[in-house]
Amino acid sequence: MRALRDISLSDLESHGSLLSEVVYRRCRHIVTKNARRLAIACAVRSGDTAALPQRMADVHRNIRDDLEVSCLELDIMVQLAEQQPGVLGARKTGGGFGGCTINLVEASASDAFCKRVARGYEAATGYHLDIHICEAFQGVGMVDAS
Repeated sequence: MRALRDISLSDLESHGSLLSEVVYRRCRHIVTKNARRLAIACAVRSGDTAALPQRMADVHRNIRDDLEVSCLELDIMVQLAEQQPGVLGARKTGGGFGGCTINLVEASASDAFCKRVARGYEAATGYHLDIHICEAFQGVGMVDAS
């Protein structure tokens, strides 16, 4: 094994007592990161939208607890989003403290989602919230420069 990502969770747990609590949690994030991402990708590919809310909640909890790079405002955004009809998942995204959340929302629920989350966030924090709606597309492709 050459990198932390190469060890299993059971390997980490077997040797976890050799690490400080903070180092152990950071290592746990790396060791479990790929499994979480693969589980989400599998759920999306198979159309298993019922699995997405819990999977994305697991990602947010891991970012918040193991990496400790969330903050109260982001946690409030995720909690508000998770309570909305049509939400298939919510989590922090981006690096460092602050930032934003990504929320998978059914298109038919997006307008109501924006209104409810913005109103709830401002009531909870006193801050205005900017929400940007994006659509997923196929991805990267060749561009003809001619």
